[in-house]
This record gives sequence, C-alpha cells and structure tokens, in this order.
Amino acid sequence: QALLVESGGGSVQAGGSLRLSCAASGLTYTSMGWFRQAPGKKREGVAAIYYSETTTYADSVKGRFTISRDYTENTVYLQMNSLKPEDTAMYYCAADMSWYGEYWDEPPKWTYWGQGTQVTVSS
Repeated sequence: QALLVESGGGSVQAGGSLRLSCAASGLTYTSMGWFRQAPGKKREGVAAIYYSETTTYADSVKGRFTISRDYTENTVYLQMNSLKPEDTAMYYCAADMSWYGEYWDEPPKWTYWGQGTQVTVSS
C-alpha cells in the first residue's frame, strides 16, 4: 500500500529556510511533487521531479526552492530558501506512476498524497 509521510514544516521568519521531506513506502514512483494550500485558496503546484533528472517549479518559487530526490531512501525533499509570508500554507507531498508534463501542477493528475505539513512564515 502506498504511503507518503511529510516532515520538516514549522515556523520561520521571512528570509529564513526550511527543508521538507517526504518519505515514500510501498512503491517507487515515477514522479513526485510538492503542492501547497493556503486557507481559502486552491491547492497549487510548487515543484515536481520526474525520476531524478527533470524538475519543474511554479514561477512564484523559482530561484528560491529546490526539489531533489534520494532513490536509496525513496524520499523527496524541498529545500525552501528566502521564504516569504506568502509561502505560508499546508504543504503536501504527491506521487504518481506517470509524468504529466505541462499539466504537472494540476492536483487531480496525482494519485497518491501525504497528510501535509504546515509551513508558517512571519514577516
């Protein structure tokens, strides 16, 4: 049975950094990604990785966030630097056995989801 467990969320001041982790079990996924959802807003794609070579990012986080993957640990990471108050949200890990290219940031495309980890950035 597929299981995704996120960790690493917390509270930080603007300009700070956090590193999120998502440990996967049950399957080795073709694609893994991070999404976020702020109160009253739709869930949005943050970053995704296809195998371990192809990465993609939302424009709002390019140059600040980095997604990476460790196959030996079956874990995906999201290094978040220069955090801003608008990055505050619940962050979710997602995984799938397919890669959807330009549609990567559409939540319904992804099959497996974690429970989320809260990130709060104060000004």
